[in-house]
Amino acid sequence: MTFSYDGSLYSGYQKQKDKPSIQEEIERVLSKIFNDNIKIYSSGRTDSGVHALNQTAHFDAKKIDINKLKHSINSLINNDIYVKRIKKVKDDFHARYDVVRKEYIYKINMGEYNPLKRNYIYQYNKELDIIEMNKAIKLFIGTHDFKSFSTDTNDKDTIRTIYEAKITKNKNEITIKFIGNGFLRYMVRNMVGLLIEIGSGKRKYNCVEEIFKARNRSSSGIKAPSNGLYLKSVKY
Repeated sequence: MTFSYDGSLYSGYQKQKDKPSIQEEIERVLSKIFNDNIKIYSSGRTDSGVHALNQTAHFDAKKIDINKLKHSINSLINNDIYVKRIKKVKDDFHARYDVVRKEYIYKINMGEYNPLKRNYIYQYNKELDIIEMNKAIKLFIGTHDFKSFSTDTNDKDTIRTIYEAKITKNKNEITIKFIGNGFLRYMVRNMVGLLIEIGSGKRKYNCVEEIFKARNRSSSGIKAPSNGLYLKSVKY
């Protein structure tokens, strides 16, 4: 199942006690449709306030009519979520463990504050040095130990590969793109936070290599807000 969502009013993707989540809402609808306790397994979690253009998940159910299921879900689910595609897969498929690459994008507004977009584009509202930021982002490409960019101290495997990373500008808005084989918790937001510090002149672009070596979260600086982050695509 491929679906998009506006994460503004949710406490993240993962189900939580007494807090609204994307997972809980989808499971509620599926369980109603199939009159059974349906669990879904996604490609990964997204944080509170983070959006998805193409999140993926799998679930097991009997007597599935693929042609009607998409419409049934979308007619019952909250308007913040929309199922785009559903297809049958092999029994051994897993939406998380079979991922080969993911793409995240992060949007920043350097211009005047826009209250209508405050939940969808980070309102930084100051000029950033894109040239220096582009020098820095190239240093993320390749296979590295991203322990300094992970907030979860329990992560044992912190080696990840970034295939593509770049920054584009459209008027006063910039979009930061990362494509990799996987991402640690808060990894993208922590990388963006460092890029913002570099773009604002607080750090030099070549600090990235020293931060990798430090293997310590405190070395990598601020964490960017969640509202500018989107899971754009998942490939299997």
